[in-house]
Amino acid sequence: MLLGSVLLCSSGCVSSSDVVPETFKAQIDSSVTFQQLLEEPTSHHGAVVLLGGEVLSAKRLTQGTRIEILQLPLNESEEPVHDRTASEGRFLAVESSFLDPATLPPNTRVTLVGAVTGVTTANLDEMEYGYPTVTIQHLHVWPEPEFTQPEESGPRFGIFGGGSRGGRVGGGVSIGIGF
Repeated sequence: MLLGSVLLCSSGCVSSSDVVPETFKAQIDSSVTFQQLLEEPTSHHGAVVLLGGEVLSAKRLTQGTRIEILQLPLNESEEPVHDRTASEGRFLAVESSFLDPATLPPNTRVTLVGAVTGVTTANLDEMEYGYPTVTIQHLHVWPEPEFTQPEESGPRFGIFGGGSRGGRVGGGVSIGIGF
């Protein structure tokens, strides 16, 4: 049983307490959905919410850093799902201290605890968009997935043969290089 636990944890699982510290869990208002924030962001002013998604952009401001995030639902490990079509929209997260935008390039996946501050209206392509806005209290940046190659690269060798009804039999050797 101990070996199973060690293998499970060493395989890269992240417990939710690693993503959201215990000090923030009691503050989160889980009754506030992202859809509610989109519809009425001002009525949830001050609510502490748990959100996640993919960074679209990060910009330094005079008083901190603003991150535009494509909202994505969170799985049971509080990690944003990979399916972008599951998104319900975008939101802005503001960090009051210096956060270098280079550490949050586009497509970085994040989970955050934030206090709702209202809505910020800005242009999204050729339309005005009301971004629900939160002040970051805790930010968890997910590591980039590691690229794994399913098979070893290098030369491959194979032997093939064949036959037919006419009594003829054929065969040959195949040599190929695959990378």
